[in-house]
Amino acid sequence: MTTTWKTKVAPALKAFFDKDGKKAAAADFSKSFDKEEIGKEIDAKKDELAPKVLEVYEAAPAEIKHLITARKSTKIAKKYSTVVPKFLEDLAKIEFPGAQAVSEAVTKSGATLVSGPVLFLFDKVATFVPKEEPKVEEKTEAPREVTDTTAEAEKKEETSETVEEVKKEEEVKTETETSAPAAPEAPKEEPAAEPPKQ
Repeated sequence: MTTTWKTKVAPALKAFFDKDGKKAAAADFSKSFDKEEIGKEIDAKKDELAPKVLEVYEAAPAEIKHLITARKSTKIAKKYSTVVPKFLEDLAKIEFPGAQAVSEAVTKSGATLVSGPVLFLFDKVATFVPKEEPKVEEKTEAPREVTDTTAEAEKKEETSETVEEVKKEEEVKTETETSAPAAPEAPKEEPAAEPPKQ
């Protein structure tokens, strides 16, 4: 039974779900893509490639820059399917190692199916991109501290003012209670006198 499954059923299912052969071609390319060899080649040409890669990166759309610098996923979403091939073509024009082969595979199978090699190249491109450091200026920091201390002082003043107001109100209440004349008590009604008996 297992031989029948492996020889007849499984290939038929694969053929059914991959009618045009894109998935099979992408899987074959991903297996044959030699990351170590391409990585060594990129390291060897690092000085020569740096200015060219920076130029291509600066001309790239924001989506590509985001994929290169802030990538968190292991797959390329379909929404990037139009910008990734263009960027890979630009890398191939500057003879970036591996870019030509990956560009051809993306053209045949799509960027989503060849995500591994594409993201590998993007990681290598990221090594050429200078990391943006957060800009911290002393001038902007000082006003924040002043603003914070001013806000804290205002809060303290408000709370002390409210405490003083509450104390004053309590004093006024106690003064009015003690100084105000006592309200005359209502006279007690005596029981009506009984009429005399006759």
